[in-house]
Amino acid sequence: MTWNDRFLELFDRSVKRYQSGDKDFTGYYTAADSALLAEIGYKPREFFDFVEDFCEEEVPSASTALLVAAVRRDYFQVVMHGKPGTKELSRDDVPTFGDVLEGIPYLPRLLAKARAKLRGELDPDLMFGCGGDRNFLEKNGGLHPADFLRQVWAADGDDSKVLAWIRSKH
Repeated sequence: MTWNDRFLELFDRSVKRYQSGDKDFTGYYTAADSALLAEIGYKPREFFDFVEDFCEEEVPSASTALLVAAVRRDYFQVVMHGKPGTKELSRDDVPTFGDVLEGIPYLPRLLAKARAKLRGELDPDLMFGCGGDRNFLEKNGGLHPADFLRQVWAADGDDSKVLAWIRSKH
């Protein structure tokens, strides 16, 4: 079974477990599941956040979670050569909800979270693709979270490139 099929199987199994009332993700994963998460550069809580949001809000879908994971996996394998990140973006380090870049509120926060997501360096209490992120992406051209991650990766730290892409979608 390929990694993506294993990911979707784990997502479905986790959704069923969550819906049955078990909301403690620390018991969700078998050794094989933990190996999969490590292989794609994911932390257990990072995966669970997508399951929890799907169960509570019906978004993001399993396919969106998979596409976001695919970008992270590719970055982890290609750029990071399968080595985990060494830092962690904490709640204290992330720009605030009101920070603005070129007249666009929330963008500095989303950019910082996207970069940390790519590197696997998000604090467990932060989620790339949370409700605030999804709201921003929807209001700014109906952007997909995985596409946003790819643009951040391709921009290689040049926020003006991401900004130009966002503006091209309006």
